Amino acid sequence: MVFISLLNPLQVDVTMANCLGFRPPSTSVATVFRSPVLSSAAVLTPSSSASCCFSISCNLQSTKAFAVPRRNLMAVILSGCIFSQIEGNAAFAQQSVEFREFIDTFDGYSFNYPKNWIQVRGANADIFFRDPFVLDENLSVEVSSPSSSSYKSVEDLGPPEEAGKKVLRQYLTEFMSTRLGVRRESSILSTSSRIADDGKMYYQIEVNIKSYASNNELAVMPQDRVVRKEWDRRYLSVLGVENNQLYELRLQVPENVFVEEENDLRRVMDSFRVNKLSA
Repeated sequence: MVFISLLNPLQVDVTMANCLGFRPPSTSVATVFRSPVLSSAAVLTPSSSASCCFSISCNLQSTKAFAVPRRNLMAVILSGCIFSQIEGNAAFAQQSVEFREFIDTFDGYSFNYPKNWIQVRGANADIFFRDPFVLDENLSVEVSSPSSSSYKSVEDLGPPEEAGKKVLRQYLTEFMSTRLGVRRESSILSTSSRIADDGKMYYQIEVNIKSYASNNELAVMPQDRVVRKEWDRRYLSVLGVENNQLYELRLQVPENVFVEEENDLRRVMDSFRVNKLSA
């Protein structure tokens, strides 16, 4: 234990009892340590007591015993804290997210999702899972009606760039608000296509949408209508076609946590498959 003070140097004698119960009959052996900050002395002597106790006496006498410079002591303390933090971060980084597979044999699709995500029913989607801690992070699957669609391939949507525009328009339509002073900003971040191990083509679309609203939309003066950002989210979609239907896996995540969640989200995207239904 290190006692730190910015006052005059003190000499501190600390006597610690020996927990082993050894104490010479007439003499005591003391080990002296010098505090680099206080120029103090800590005296450790054996004792017959079963528990460890300390007696502290202070006086203003200076000492010339060996002392570690204050700068070196602080370097040792800080380095210990830094290495402890690094070890903790390394252990946390080594923890891997477990995934479960969800298979819908009735509608014909499957994907993997983080094991700790929970299913939410009645969310106006064919299936809906969300992160139990980050409530704005979730996934859902939309399936077109078999009676109103006759898709043969995802390429029926056009190239990925055209599909991206359609996906963004759909998102903006769903997020339309009747509130006064609400404004949305959106952009397409990326569009791509890939052939999965099932031999089918899938489109991957990434968009960003920001929502702004006034805190006093009924104010007469413009300076009283202060606009603030409500939310900033990234939306990732995977599109596939099977059974003459269009399937869309949707992932939503706040933009400020996307970087740390990106690897897990892409694992979900890459796992999405559309399956042929048996007649």
